[in-house]
Amino acid sequence: MNHWSRFLSLHSKVNTEANPKMTSIKKENFCEHDVKKLENICQQNYSKISVEVGAKHVHLPQTGSMYNWEAEDKDPVLDTEPVKGMQSGDLFKNANIDQIHKTGKQAQRGCEESSDNWTQRKLSSGRSLKMGNTKLSSKDTETDGQVASCNSQKLKSCNSVSLTGEQEEGDVVPESPLSDAGCDACISDLGGPGKLSKCQSSSGDSPAFEKESEPESPMDVDNSKNSCHGSEADEETSQFLDEREDINMSKSINKSFRIQYGDAELESRKSRFSAKGCESFEEIDNSVKEDSLHTKSPGISPTLSSECKGAKQSVKRDSKITSHFMRIPKVEEKSRKEKCEFKPQRPGRKIPKYMPPPLPTNKKWFGTPIEEMRRMPMCGARLPHLRPSANHTVTVRVDLLREGEVPKPFPTHYKDLWDNKHVKMPCSEQNLYPVEDENGDRTAGSRWELIQTALLNKFTCSHDLKEAILRYNIAYSKKWDFTALTEFCEKVLEDAEAQHLFQSILPDMVKLALCLPSICTQPIPLLKQKMNHSITMSQEQIASFLANAFFCTFPRRNAKMKSEYSSYPDINFNRLFEGRSPRKPEKLKTLFCYFRRVTEKKPTGLVTFTRQCLQEFPDWERSQKKLSRLHVTYEGTIESNGQGMLQVDFANRFVGGGVTGAGLVQEEIRFLINPELIVSRLITEVLDHNECLIITGTEQYSEYTGYAETYRWARSHEDKTPRDEWQRRYTEIVAIDAFHFRRFLDQFGPEKIRRELNKAYCGFSRPNVPPQHLSAIATGNWGCGAFGGDSRLKALIQILAAAEAGRDVVYFTFGDVELMRDIYSMHTFLCEKGQTIGDIYRLLLRYYNEECRSCSTSGPDVKLYSFMYNTIESYADSTDDDDEEKGLCFED
Repeated sequence: MNHWSRFLSLHSKVNTEANPKMTSIKKENFCEHDVKKLENICQQNYSKISVEVGAKHVHLPQTGSMYNWEAEDKDPVLDTEPVKGMQSGDLFKNANIDQIHKTGKQAQRGCEESSDNWTQRKLSSGRSLKMGNTKLSSKDTETDGQVASCNSQKLKSCNSVSLTGEQEEGDVVPESPLSDAGCDACISDLGGPGKLSKCQSSSGDSPAFEKESEPESPMDVDNSKNSCHGSEADEETSQFLDEREDINMSKSINKSFRIQYGDAELESRKSRFSAKGCESFEEIDNSVKEDSLHTKSPGISPTLSSECKGAKQSVKRDSKITSHFMRIPKVEEKSRKEKCEFKPQRPGRKIPKYMPPPLPTNKKWFGTPIEEMRRMPMCGARLPHLRPSANHTVTVRVDLLREGEVPKPFPTHYKDLWDNKHVKMPCSEQNLYPVEDENGDRTAGSRWELIQTALLNKFTCSHDLKEAILRYNIAYSKKWDFTALTEFCEKVLEDAEAQHLFQSILPDMVKLALCLPSICTQPIPLLKQKMNHSITMSQEQIASFLANAFFCTFPRRNAKMKSEYSSYPDINFNRLFEGRSPRKPEKLKTLFCYFRRVTEKKPTGLVTFTRQCLQEFPDWERSQKKLSRLHVTYEGTIESNGQGMLQVDFANRFVGGGVTGAGLVQEEIRFLINPELIVSRLITEVLDHNECLIITGTEQYSEYTGYAETYRWARSHEDKTPRDEWQRRYTEIVAIDAFHFRRFLDQFGPEKIRRELNKAYCGFSRPNVPPQHLSAIATGNWGCGAFGGDSRLKALIQILAAAEAGRDVVYFTFGDVELMRDIYSMHTFLCEKGQTIGDIYRLLLRYYNEECRSCSTSGPDVKLYSFMYNTIESYADSTDDDDEEKGLCFED
């Protein structure tokens, strides 16, 4: 019996015999401990809470329904059927996995989230949808206590239900990223209380909110010239400033809402919510959600706040992708009633208020059917023969390129260039380090020889791997931390998995890394700023680069601040090995799945990296082009539903963002499931405002669930995307970095709007390619996470840039139903009114001048879409008095 068969049988035995009982015991202890701890904390500190609420708005049945709805996480639009035999891995919702069942997760999620939801309801249940300014009465306090007691009982009963379901699933062999065992079974309990929960419960360094794509480079410490990104540490600690800003914002907006709408409107909104139930919950003012996430009411004990926050990080297991996008920006999301907002400019003047036509409430998408959108390869023109040129480096023998065969490197023998225009290779003869001879004299030795000696030693544990890496990185022996790697090997992996890792996968990775001089024989040019250049490499060459990155062999790429590579992202994986973030084990699972796959079977395709720098941009104000077609949906993801389209990476200007660190949002997730993207960090200098990076041909190796803190590796993925004539997958990804706005109002300035339009146009435009050969753009809420973008403005900017580039748009709102409806209504309105790109651009400038320039608050009184509706409709009415009453209502 070979070692692989022994591994499978042992792996199966471990999972079928040991796991069910241990899982049951651990989960029971884990849940009961956290429940008791949270109940004690909240009971001790609740008496100290003094929350300002409108007593007349407290409505206990409504609060209870809100709790039940969120605990079950039901979709307000999508109806699902109960599913039998749910696996706990399916608890983590993600549209890129076909076999997702929503209702089956209720019992488990109730156990894991109810303590967090209970605490949050304690802070917000006394509030109405818009908070008043009266104190909470003693009667209300008693009633709220009954709700708390009820919630506690639900939590305990939910605990027993989830344990029963857990025991029934013990016979299933979970899939491992280190093997194909259990591939046909459903996902194992990735977020369960086993080894992974140990690592998660000890986490103390996960950020309080998610990032668009975390700034990871040391250059981000001072880059106010471009986009004002902070370092990763700065991003994580800035939450305290954001909390203070949130408090001020919520106060001013609550006040302005009462002035503008009055108490009657508040009461009517509340009654509408009670009547509509789950559906109208999507339209709740998001200030309530954000107050519960970010702000502390006066009188809340610091102990309660910190304990509840810790409980949230360790217990919460699932969340919508949109919940992360909604946290920032803070002001734009405060009110969702854009369509009815239009404040009179002068007392006594009647101002028309346009109401968009009502839309069906049960539709999952609007616009052009996605099947009618252009995709590759159907819309593409035939490629010319692949040949190297002055602006295209090709590292393989194009004359020997055959489908299904591993490409041959070009040239045949290794050629080295050690300069500032090419990648400094680990195997270069110029890669030297100081050594002492027998006489104590210092001489220069070959670092590559030391790397070979260190890595060829047998690994039996994570300590051996750490010592090997530090042998050729002596300068960092006291700086680098391998905690995450150690805990992954010792606490997350089962014994059989760890044995397979050290006896099979890592030795194969070492061979792949040390074959670099024979696999990558040609000097690799750096894609510097202001360059228009492409590099086409084989997937095998990329795998060798990534193996070297894992073992941290790339020279001159570790120094911080003012080093020769300070304007490039990190490439060595040392930061992936540090800390106790619960994100790290899932990242390592995803990457080891990739390394296992490429070492077991060599990939046979090519991948092209293209840096595009545009010098000329459209005259946006004078553009006469009309808008292109739009498909907008709240379901699906860019990578799974946008196949064959140009897929947008919501990038950091240091491409890849925090993929080799703690980052785990849209860009980082895409780089993990398509790891060949990570090589772009080796060659791509920080992007300027007029630049983008286009990557064609990468392969997806993993599937996942969740997002950010809830991200979980799910299973290995077999990519069936067809290949083009150059043997590249028809997967085209464009990295465009949005501007980082510290102030919400800044993004409406003419310079910032023009910058975002130009950046999007740079990514979407393909000079000299006819529009009929351009695929649609698959995109979403670009720059609307930690970068502070307004989702409705960003959607409009991308629609304008796509129309100018001659492409249609497929827009994914990631679960945000109302955003889907708003974008479609606005797009339809602009098309019906015959608005050109120039018309819309001038309207954006007018909005800034009239509503934003002199705004003294954190956000304008009139929202962007309301302003656009009424301005265009008013102009149309001024030309046709007979239709003055059509589609309008009036305010005094």
